[in-house]
Amino acid sequence: MTQPLRAVIYARFSTDMQRDASIDDQIRSCREHAKRQGLNVIEVYSDKAISGASLMRSGIQKLLRDAQGNVFDVVSSEALDRLSRNQADIAAIFQKLQFRGIMIETVSEAMISEMHIGLKGTMNSLFIKDLAIKTHRGLKGRALAGKSAGGKAFGYQNVIHYDASGEPIRGDRKIDPIEADVVRRIFTDYAAGLSPRKIAEKLNEGGITGPTGRGWGTSTLHGNRERGTGILNNELYIGRQIWNRLAYVKDPDTGKRVSRLNPEADWVITDVPDLRIIDDALWDAVRARQGAMKVKNSDVPIWDRRRPRTLFSGLMACGCCGGGFSKVNKNSFGCSIARNKGKAYCTNMAMISQVELEELVLKALQDNLMDEDALKVFCEEYAKERNRLQATASQNRSALEKELAKTKADHAKLVDAIIAGVPAEQVKDKMIALDARRIELEAQMERDPAPSPIRLHPKLAETYRDKVATLIRQLQEPDGMLEAKGALRGLIDRIVLQPTKPDGKLAIHLEGALAQLLILSLGSKGNQGPRSKSQAIDNIDELVLVAGRPQPPQST
Repeated sequence: MTQPLRAVIYARFSTDMQRDASIDDQIRSCREHAKRQGLNVIEVYSDKAISGASLMRSGIQKLLRDAQGNVFDVVSSEALDRLSRNQADIAAIFQKLQFRGIMIETVSEAMISEMHIGLKGTMNSLFIKDLAIKTHRGLKGRALAGKSAGGKAFGYQNVIHYDASGEPIRGDRKIDPIEADVVRRIFTDYAAGLSPRKIAEKLNEGGITGPTGRGWGTSTLHGNRERGTGILNNELYIGRQIWNRLAYVKDPDTGKRVSRLNPEADWVITDVPDLRIIDDALWDAVRARQGAMKVKNSDVPIWDRRRPRTLFSGLMACGCCGGGFSKVNKNSFGCSIARNKGKAYCTNMAMISQVELEELVLKALQDNLMDEDALKVFCEEYAKERNRLQATASQNRSALEKELAKTKADHAKLVDAIIAGVPAEQVKDKMIALDARRIELEAQMERDPAPSPIRLHPKLAETYRDKVATLIRQLQEPDGMLEAKGALRGLIDRIVLQPTKPDGKLAIHLEGALAQLLILSLGSKGNQGPRSKSQAIDNIDELVLVAGRPQPPQST
């Protein structure tokens, strides 16, 4: 008896305005459709209040990962735009599933083909563009009327009125007296000479909640003057609303929104005197102080300055609070949370010089990571497990090979029967079924090639140390510096800096990225390219852990 096709359901709604029940409605509709089609539903994936213009959704990503294991045959959804509204994304989903032999079946469009992908993908993309234009037009009307066109500024409360039919009228605001006092305090302290860091620290010590509902940070206060972000740059506090200063576009690689400054001619500026919190004199005093804060010998304001990345910037973490370590003066690093938010959030005020940190970490990279004894145990256990899994895969492949041979033999027997005089009509259906199965088996064997045993070289640690030493030397060479810097950074997951007692110095705990450590070690001195490296370590890039046996922390 033929087994029913295995189906999974995907459901999504895109805005907080929709009900959670929308997901349940979609799933119920898909289940009913699957039942009519004779499909066996084995799993349900869903994403709530997430735009279909992005693939950065946990539900769809899990579905695509599971598809790689060929655990289902059909993806069922209410409509194609539930999977994605982005034309490129829906085409990519279709191609990935088609490669695995997985069909897409929707309640609205039935079986999805290349024609649906082209036409519906284009229609969905146009729908998104048209929706964005209409939304922007509506928000502009709000802004021209002096109403809120999105978001909630600190210092104000949103007010909702209702029309005669009971429908909500949104966009009105009023001053929040308590938050307005905080805004005045920030402006007054800054005009008096206090730094944003000190102001944030005092607010946090006083238990005053910030705009996000958490603590205050320096960037929340000074923001970016040109872009009008940050408490100190918000002109709403002087009764002047500026809308459409920034445009937001979605990065196709990350799915995240990126802001861009619009031309000033596109800004919508409206006077809203009833929302004024700060008087002109205090506002002008703050602007005058901001205008005086320039980088020495540069026209770049201090709030727009971007320091160059150091060798290990972005990889350092505080052992007390988990926050990042960054430059606190010209030569040293310190905990950003302790300095930006105050001792109420972190008490780690210890510092370490850039030169000392880099020397200690480079030494630890070369000597402490890839400990030979620990590496030997890992190689043995990893190879044993991988070979066990591959033995299972070999057995599965052997079964496929046997079935393929039998399918071809049965097909040949039917051909012989026709030659011997059996009417072709009697064996036609059987021959078609055998030929379809042959094609399916050959495709499956091509997708999953025969595995080979895994062996890791016993001199891996020695090779690793030689290559790290070479990379460190290249840091001094202009031609190879950038490549060496990137390679060395790739070997590290985190550098945790923990104060030690009683001297208060910092202990350095170095956490290595095992995948990159092994990739570097397995690299051939000959012409072996990246392809053979990745084959040699197979799925090892999925592992991330502290490489080597526990080492005494490096203290400064």
